[in-house]
Amino acid sequence: MEPSSTPRSERPRSRARRETDADYLKERVYATFTGLAIALVLEGNVIHHDARDALFTLVIGVVGITAAGYVSDFIAHLATARAFPSREKNGEFLRVAAGALGTVVAPAILLALAWAGVLTLAGALRAGIIIYLVTLAAIGYLAVRRAKLAWWQQAVAMALLVVLGAAVIGLQTLAHSA
Repeated sequence: MEPSSTPRSERPRSRARRETDADYLKERVYATFTGLAIALVLEGNVIHHDARDALFTLVIGVVGITAAGYVSDFIAHLATARAFPSREKNGEFLRVAAGALGTVVAPAILLALAWAGVLTLAGALRAGIIIYLVTLAAIGYLAVRRAKLAWWQQAVAMALLVVLGAAVIGLQTLAHSA
């Protein structure tokens, strides 16, 4: 078989690979929204928290949503395949979960620096919120740009993502502040 002259980025990907990529992206978005909501609530109540409390609250919240994602993948596989996931499939679930956990690294480092007295808690939370917002904006922008849509449809899609994202942030913030 001759090597393809088509650049790798332009080759069609298998359906299974696209589904795995979609799962990876979805879990990162879930974890990012969760981390953002927690950081917003902590920032709004910064006088009632210290950096240690904020760090553990954020990490536990993101680990919790990531674990829920793994469990939901496992349950969905049991229900649809009528069997336990293979070693490869379970590895896929774990890679997706690990990707979601990656969303908490930079904000957690900032909060650890606040705990060490290098940053203020308010400053660390603000920087973490900015990281989460930029992450969501970049994911949305790249998703819309990759879609085969006319320029005006891309503009509508971005506007919808902003509105829906704001609604999700509002609901999650409300839930975490109750």
